[in-house]
Amino acid sequence: MLKEAVQVRPRDDDGAPVGGCGGPQERRRHAGAPGSAAPHRADTAETLAAALRGAAPEEVPGRLCSVAVELLPVAGASVSLRSEGLPVLVGASDETAAGMAEMQATLGEGPCACAAETTEPVLAGDLTAGPDVARWPVYAHEATAAGVRAAYSLPLGDAVVCVGTLDLYGTGPGELAGPDLHTARLLASALTVALMSLPRGEEEVGRSGGFWLGGLTAEHDEIHQAIGMIMAQLGVGADEALARLRGHAFACGRTALEAAHDVVGHRRRFDDDSL
Repeated sequence: MLKEAVQVRPRDDDGAPVGGCGGPQERRRHAGAPGSAAPHRADTAETLAAALRGAAPEEVPGRLCSVAVELLPVAGASVSLRSEGLPVLVGASDETAAGMAEMQATLGEGPCACAAETTEPVLAGDLTAGPDVARWPVYAHEATAAGVRAAYSLPLGDAVVCVGTLDLYGTGPGELAGPDLHTARLLASALTVALMSLPRGEEEVGRSGGFWLGGLTAEHDEIHQAIGMIMAQLGVGADEALARLRGHAFACGRTALEAAHDVVGHRRRFDDDSL
């Protein structure tokens, strides 16, 4: 369930998350006191190299998300590929971050969608008040209910083509700027190179031992199949069909992909209010 997936982890007696990554203050302890400089570029490169050493292709996005949490004042990170309709989640630092990515995909609003569209970083430093709330009212409400107070999204690619986004989540309001933003950009560049190098189809099976990324994309093909079925059932266009699917998913507390499974499995029709 969508709302269950984005619940924050419990906290110990000192207020630190249990079994997961800490908030901004905890993360800062890796790089010094609050406000201290982010790791030097060479240190970042060494950390990346160590994290990716011996990694299988399918492990790369998740490992880079873990590095992001280690190096930056954030509690979680996720990576999504851009696709028609909804982004495809390919890696996350933990279940909370994965749930936040699925939330944005289901709602169709938030920093991730904006970064993919504009090919520019989108930094929402305070989802509790101010312009970020006005910009994405539903997303801000759902995110803060899940314990996320800030979200930052960096496009993967260049100024012309965006292949996906690196999304970062904080448990307290705060800006991502200066050395931290520079480190986040370095991580986004590394992710871009990694994603462009990962196997995507059967022709690469011999070299990679599998085509897991193609499998993820194939799973999301059910989204497009469901959209087509809703278009036929209601006589509407693709954008309206996707909006209906997203609205149904949100109302039921599910992800858009879960809702698509029901449509394709003929467990939900949009022209029959009894279902």
